[in-house]
Amino acid sequence: MADEVQHILTLPVEGMTCASCVARVEKALKKVEGVRMANVNLATEKVSLAFDADKTDLAALAGAVSEAGYKLLTDSAGQMPAAGTAPASSADTHQRRAYLELKKDFVLSLVLTVPIVAISMVTLTSWFDRWSAISTDDVNKLFLIATTFVITIPGKRFFSAAWRQAKHFASDMNTLIAVGTGIAYVYSTFVVLFPRWLGFAAGAAHVYFDTAATIITLILLGKTLEARAKSKASDAIRSLMNLQPKIAVVVRNRQERTVRLEEVSSGDIVVVKPGEKIPVDGIIVRGSTTIDESMLTGESLPVERTVGHKVMGGTINKNGSVEFKATAVGKDTMVAHIIRLVEEAQGSKAPIQSLADKIASVFVPTVISIALLTFTLWLLLGGKGFTPSMINAIAVLIIACPCALGLATPTAIIVGTGKGASLGVLIKNAESLERAQRIQAIIFDKTGTLTEGKPSVTSVLALSGIDDNTLLRYAASAEKRSEHPLAHAIVTYAAARGIPFAELESFRSHTGSGIEAVVEGKKVVIGTATFLQQFAIELSGKVSSLEELANQGKTPVLVAIDGKFGGIIAIADSIRPTAREAVGELGELGIDVLMISGDRRQTVDAVGKQVGIEKVIAEVLPQYKATGVKQIQETGKVVGMVGDGINDAPALAQADVSIAMGSGTDIAMETADITLMRPDLRGVSQAIRLSKRTIRTIKQNLFWAFIYNVVGIPLAALGLLSPIVAAAAMAFSSVSVVSNSLRLRWSKL
Repeated sequence: MADEVQHILTLPVEGMTCASCVARVEKALKKVEGVRMANVNLATEKVSLAFDADKTDLAALAGAVSEAGYKLLTDSAGQMPAAGTAPASSADTHQRRAYLELKKDFVLSLVLTVPIVAISMVTLTSWFDRWSAISTDDVNKLFLIATTFVITIPGKRFFSAAWRQAKHFASDMNTLIAVGTGIAYVYSTFVVLFPRWLGFAAGAAHVYFDTAATIITLILLGKTLEARAKSKASDAIRSLMNLQPKIAVVVRNRQERTVRLEEVSSGDIVVVKPGEKIPVDGIIVRGSTTIDESMLTGESLPVERTVGHKVMGGTINKNGSVEFKATAVGKDTMVAHIIRLVEEAQGSKAPIQSLADKIASVFVPTVISIALLTFTLWLLLGGKGFTPSMINAIAVLIIACPCALGLATPTAIIVGTGKGASLGVLIKNAESLERAQRIQAIIFDKTGTLTEGKPSVTSVLALSGIDDNTLLRYAASAEKRSEHPLAHAIVTYAAARGIPFAELESFRSHTGSGIEAVVEGKKVVIGTATFLQQFAIELSGKVSSLEELANQGKTPVLVAIDGKFGGIIAIADSIRPTAREAVGELGELGIDVLMISGDRRQTVDAVGKQVGIEKVIAEVLPQYKATGVKQIQETGKVVGMVGDGINDAPALAQADVSIAMGSGTDIAMETADITLMRPDLRGVSQAIRLSKRTIRTIKQNLFWAFIYNVVGIPLAALGLLSPIVAAAAMAFSSVSVVSNSLRLRWSKL
């Protein structure tokens, strides 16, 4: 297993039309050795694959799909895309081409069908028999010619697809359409060309050319509208792909050169002027500006960026010229990560879809059986005769619509995850999206989540006969090797005051407690009161201000020098501006809100009061935060954990839904169920509301898809629906499902 080369990619599939197609493609791919996962999305007409490249390749996968009667679209050379990437442009081109072909076929079918229907209606009037110069038989022959064009040109797609399925002993939506319209066409043809074979006089029997032509035209109309709506559902991905410019200006050999985006390399110095898009990710090395990052983070206000700050490709430089060093290009940029995550989420399946998948796998054969039963019962027991029995059977075939079942879940997932991405809320997969709406309790980490994560020194209290600067000198010199945010605050504060650092002779960190070091021959111990007491340092009577600092929401860092308590450095971390509002929104959703932190109880309580959280878990070491999450889960609640995605990894892994807050790092996006790209805590409630509305939309879609077939098929079998009415209903059922999903785009969260 360790030597496996696993590829994860998304590729377009050509020829899918309904949920039955989805089931066949998935089944064919999962039979290929080395395939770990195959999720087919009817709405995007793509398959998400995970497979072992040592055991299979694209040629084998394409062959399996071809044997099932469909076509897997790879690049022209059949090369393996880089892991985690997708030929998005070819997929988009395929979808656009398919829509234009559908539109062309519909227009042609409409032009041919309108005269057929109009003249057919006239032939039923007494005026036609009295005044017409041509006979009914001649008119029927004209209908035959026109309908043949409808069947063989715009309607060819249905018959070709049905034949491909038949060769594999399978069936799908095209089978139902081809059989239904084919029976009407063949029967009518025999009535016109060989009436005596059927016991009719020439022109005496009714023909159903208008029925066959109208059914094909209406279904083409529905498929055209469906393709257009599905294209709109993928607007989020398309807009992300259009973010990056085609060219960039780089400095090479001390001269500015304009190069294509793919020619930019990591380490290049890139120049961006006001109003231009930033081409790749990097770190600013010269200049300052404001940048519009709304397209990636959802944050409407531009942010200030200067030397040392990160910039992201696809964002817009507003009013300053800057130079930055490229740190990520191509598939490694932030926008590429986001596109990949959104595509993977849109290609995944929610558990709620399982019932529809099971029904779809047996849907078409069941419908054909019902149609045959309908024909037999009406003919043998109903006394209706051959023609009425045939018409009822055709109505059963046409009314059945596996398309709506196949589109109910994926269209809502596509629009929902796309909506989230536009708001800076990245959802990892459909399962996470479905699970988020069941959250009953949210646990927030304190530092870096409820607070800004940028602690700063607010005051220094020196004791034991030393002054503030001496205390800071020893503390900062000891802490400069530590990576803890509090250590960074002390070092930064000392440097800003111009205090020189002393020589650090040894250093040892105690995770979650403090550090011990030797500075200029003196033993320095820094940390919590409990930590200092482990070194037999006397604190009683000298820390009266500890409680007061903690009650103010400040973290007291205690410093001891050579076994004596030297003083206190007070550090505070600003509360995020939206923290209290976000907590209130979660409360309105009926969700219990808690906070967990390794800080002192008084400090955590103080922060809790400021943001409106009453339930707090304090003085918890990082490795035990997961235990705190588990304790809440043991009460029977679905728990969401909000952290920075790195330090809180165990707790995030334990939670039912993990939410990485505002970091936007690769690690956070790859591991968290939901990543908030902007440092706004209101994104947590937005994600939950989005989940609730998306799942509600899926349930609505599935309800109407099921009800449509449960009601429509019996009505058709009972002879209460004509084939034309059935075709209209079938054509617009899929459109209604997609349109209902598109409403999510305008939801206010």
